[in-house]
Order: sequence, then C-alpha cells, then structure tokens
Amino acid sequence: MEIQEIYRGRLIDHVQLVVDDLAASKKFYRAVFEAIGIPMGGEADDYFWADELFISSVDSRAAAGVPTGRTHLAFQASDRATVDRFHAAAVAAGGKDNGAPGERPYHPGYYAAFVLDPDGNNIEVVHHGTANRSSDAVKITF
Repeated sequence: MEIQEIYRGRLIDHVQLVVDDLAASKKFYRAVFEAIGIPMGGEADDYFWADELFISSVDSRAAAGVPTGRTHLAFQASDRATVDRFHAAAVAAGGKDNGAPGERPYHPGYYAAFVLDPDGNNIEVVHHGTANRSSDAVKITF
C-alpha cells in the first residue's frame, strides 16, 4: 500500500468496509468517486481505497473473514449538481436507489441522495447548502 499524508485532529481516521464481491464494489465506488471528484488512492487484488475509505474482500489480509454489517456513509458534495451526478452514476454502476436527490428536513439547505451499494450499505452524498454557513462551518441545532 502507498504512503498517505496523515491528518491530525479528525474525528474519523478511516473506515473499512469488508465486502462479498470486490469487483462489484470496485465498479460501484469508482463511479461514485468519479462523480464526487475523489481520486482512487490505490488498489490490489484484495482491496482498494480512496481518501480515508478502505474496501477489502472477505479473504483479504486486512479483513477478519466476514463482511462488515450494513453501514451508512455520507460523503460531502460541493453543490447540488454533484449530488445529482452521484445518484445517476451510482445507480448506473449497480447501486439500488434508496432516496432520489432532493431536500431533506434535517436543516435548511440539506440536499442529498441515497444509494445502496452491492452489499447493502447506505451511501449518501449531501450538499449542506449555504443557508446556515458562516465561513466553512455549518451550525446545526438538535
């Protein structure tokens, strides 16, 4: 595996998904990453990765021999068009629609789409809009 720059101070360092069909997942995630502008970081016969997301086969040295459970991952988008592009690309690459692009009630300007990947993980791409932005942070009150 190639060496990455390490970023300190993040809540999440990385996420690993262990999948049943690595080829189907690679096809799906390549389309997703391309749609949201994230390059693939690297790959081998039993894994691939981009940014802080690492996806491996069940028989990979990096896996415990069983697929991970159903997970919800949300990726940020810079605009609504990216959300729309993600949804179309993910469905075309074998994903199952789990929520068409549109505004959600979570906060004003929350625009998202959801697609199930080949293993049933709920993948979301969200644009938070500009309604609540002050510089590069969004304040959300629960």
